[in-house]
Order: sequence, then C-alpha cells, then structure tokens
Amino acid sequence: MAIPIIPSLLRDNLAALAADDQRLDERQRFEGRDLEIEVDCLYNAEGSCRVRMGDTIVFAGVKFQIMTPYPDRPTQGGLMTSAEIRPVCGPNWEPGPPSEQSIEMGRVVDRGIRESGCIDTNELCILPGEKAWQVILDLFAISDDGNMFDAFALAAIAALRTATVPAERFDVGEDYKLPVAGTPIMCSYQKVGGRFVYDASKREELGGDERIHITLGDEGHVHSLQKGLRGVFTAAEFNEIMDTAQSRCAELRDIVHKLEASQ
Repeated sequence: MAIPIIPSLLRDNLAALAADDQRLDERQRFEGRDLEIEVDCLYNAEGSCRVRMGDTIVFAGVKFQIMTPYPDRPTQGGLMTSAEIRPVCGPNWEPGPPSEQSIEMGRVVDRGIRESGCIDTNELCILPGEKAWQVILDLFAISDDGNMFDAFALAAIAALRTATVPAERFDVGEDYKLPVAGTPIMCSYQKVGGRFVYDASKREELGGDERIHITLGDEGHVHSLQKGLRGVFTAAEFNEIMDTAQSRCAELRDIVHKLEASQ
C-alpha cells in the first residue's frame, strides 16, 4: 500500500470539527455508517457473506479441505484466515503480494475468532491422527472507504455461522452445518481530531492517529484487543470505548443471528 501524504488542511479540518463535536459526514462520535449484510452470496463457497459499511464493501468465503492433523494434536483440525485487498479497492492499494496492511487485517480477524473458541478444532476431527477438516476463511475487498477491519470481521463470522461442511463431496459422511459456538464481533475506534470515533471513514483514517480493535464475545468478554499505529490512550478513553463497544457489538450480533435464523 502506498504511503499517503496527509494534507495538513485535512487534519486541521478534522480537529476543528472535533472541537464542535462533529464529523466529516455529520455522524455522531460513536455512530456507525449505513450497514448491509447478505449471506450465501458466493456460489462456489460453502459459506459466504457480503458486508457494506458506507462505501466499504467486502466479501468473506468459507471453504473446506481435508488435512492430516499435526502429530502433537491428532484430534484437531485447523482454521486458516487470509485477507486480500486489490487495486480495485482504491488508489492507495497496489498490485503484488499481500501488503503488510492486508496481512495485519487477516491476522486481527483470525485472532478474534480463534481466541473466542467459537470453533472447536476438536469437532473438526474425522479420523484421529489421519483426517480432519481445515476451515479456510478467505476475505477480500472490492471497495475501501475506511474501517475494513470491522467489515472483514463481521463478514467472517456471518459466513462461518452459515457455512455447511461438504462431507458428502469428500465421501466422509453427510453434509452438516459447521459447529460455531459463539458470535465474536469486532468494533474499531480511531483517534481523529484528538478524540476517538467509531467506524472511521477513509478520510478520517488518512487524517487520524492511533486506532484500537476490540473483539467481544456473546457474554461481553474481551477475546482480542489490538492497538494500531503510534500513540497512546488514557484509561478514561479506554473505558468510554469499551462501554460503546459492548453496546454496538450486541447490536451487530443480533443482526447476524437474525440473518442466520432466516436461512
């Protein structure tokens, strides 16, 4: 990803808006953009989801393959997550191998899911020591207008919760729904104009500073916490962020559950 030159005018404008408790798109500090979620949207995937947050659009696809369990974990399958962001997403993205930013996004999403324990890798075992399912979670973006972390994370868990294990195709039994024991949800905040905001747009990201990504489980437990970029936040700022994250994660979790129930 090319390193953008941040116009000082943009940062000055963001700071002036923050002083009046405003944002570029007239949202409140902790108000998200318009959200659309669609599942079962990729024909060749065993589970899929499209998420649109404002003008940020991403897809998640779930595929399965049979792996040989590792010798020290003979009854466990695996989970592999990757994120791909191509030049079509915006002028700041370049062709070539995965960038540091896309690798980071894949790892942060993977960590939130993995640390939540919502996928029990022991349940992916087919024959101990010989066969197990590997869940392959592919994330890719087609439009970047900021906060792809949350868009990817939401698409990922929705795709997983609606995925079907293709046992019949691999001649190892009947197809069944992938067991997913929880719904971890990520909320991301970025310091813009000297104060943290939720769901930053691309211009807010370009003129902003440090960010924080929080993944919460069904009971409000913290499953992952990732800080990005340079900077610090105070205990008071963190408490405020955590309070809003609890509420927003619960709202997004309800949306995912309603989508799943409608399938």
